[in-house]
Amino acid sequence: MKKFLLLWSLLLLSASAIMAQEEGDEKIRDKMREYIQQRMRLNTNEAERFTPIFLRYFREWRTTLRENRGDGLVLRQKVIELQIRYRTEFKEVVGERRCNEIYRHQQTFIEELKNVRRDRQQRNPPRRNGSRAITI
Repeated sequence: MKKFLLLWSLLLLSASAIMAQEEGDEKIRDKMREYIQQRMRLNTNEAERFTPIFLRYFREWRTTLRENRGDGLVLRQKVIELQIRYRTEFKEVVGERRCNEIYRHQQTFIEELKNVRRDRQQRNPPRRNGSRAITI
């Protein structure tokens, strides 16, 4: 019985960690989509057509990042291949001239996100004894 309870609790903990990570990915995905749409000044029709393509692209982009984390050169190659593949779909929505702007705005969003996280970490440095401060 104890083994069953231990196994069950481990399963629940791992499932909750996965769900939390997915929720974080969804928040980032939605904020990135909004950021790109605002920067490109997409009209309502363009935004409606852009969203499903971007959601597929984002899902594949995150998978590519996770699968190729250890080799930076292969990672860059895979991301570029992914961008080239999706460029034709984005081109149908925003036109040939503007489709590469999507990737530039994505990169700017990522850099800004890193800056925000770095600033937050500098304001709240980790404690020496390893315990975390509780924020409410």
